[in-house]
Amino acid sequence: MQDTLSLNDLYKDYTAGLIERKKFEGLIFQTLLDDLDRFNLYHWGRDECCDYLSWFYPRLHRAVDNYRESGSSFENYIVSVVHWSVKEYRSGLAGRQITEYAAWTARVSDTYTGSAEPEYPEAEPVPRTKRARNPRQVLILILKCYYFLSDDFIERAAPVVGMKSSQLKSLVEKIRKQRFRHDDRLHSLRERIYCQFYHCVILEKRLKITPGNTVQAEKLKARLERTRIRLGRMRKRLACVRIYATNLEIAETLGISKGTIDSNLHALRSRWNIKPGNYILN
Repeated sequence: MQDTLSLNDLYKDYTAGLIERKKFEGLIFQTLLDDLDRFNLYHWGRDECCDYLSWFYPRLHRAVDNYRESGSSFENYIVSVVHWSVKEYRSGLAGRQITEYAAWTARVSDTYTGSAEPEYPEAEPVPRTKRARNPRQVLILILKCYYFLSDDFIERAAPVVGMKSSQLKSLVEKIRKQRFRHDDRLHSLRERIYCQFYHCVILEKRLKITPGNTVQAEKLKARLERTRIRLGRMRKRLACVRIYATNLEIAETLGISKGTIDSNLHALRSRWNIKPGNYILN
């Protein structure tokens, strides 16, 4: 029965003496593990959550003692405590990884100077007959590319679609909220890629100062190879991530059918002779 109780109900049972302190804290931990989305831990693996909870235990013990019923429920109080403790935990991790960040800072200038400047093809002007004149099509394209929009662009684009800037901004914010979890996972993946890159730099530096033909050097080479493989796999995953809104999400935001979105994007592809493989207009 206790597995189905909310944190508020568990706290009432605890204060009434129906649950012992150790079991009460264990049930709170189990709630954290069973509902990662609610506590903003959904992008962590289970091992990471267990590490965090082990670190969080003494803070939870103090939080229970410090709670006072002064308007906020116990459940909201725990959510707030977890939210701020996660920031503290991440800050601690960043502090322990200071060597990785230092290595990246040391190598960043070499990375820029050593890489060739990319060549950008000259953009051909779009004929007037192929320019989008349908305000609905322009609006769909704007929502499709929500990830890259600035407030200044929204204000300039609003008259084109016949809307006030506040209305267009409201639609953009609505679709951003729809894709919040997706974008948060994308951000988390990028952070892990940066961290893997830092590890590669550190291992390379350690390998340079380690005497060759030693057991330690062989272990470093093996670790570096595994880290490079993981980095390559994560970069491939990032390249396959869709950062544009789906047609269904746009349809739900505008309150129209998905078929209408599909037909408008198909018309744009036909007008601009864009291949269907381009997922920006898919």
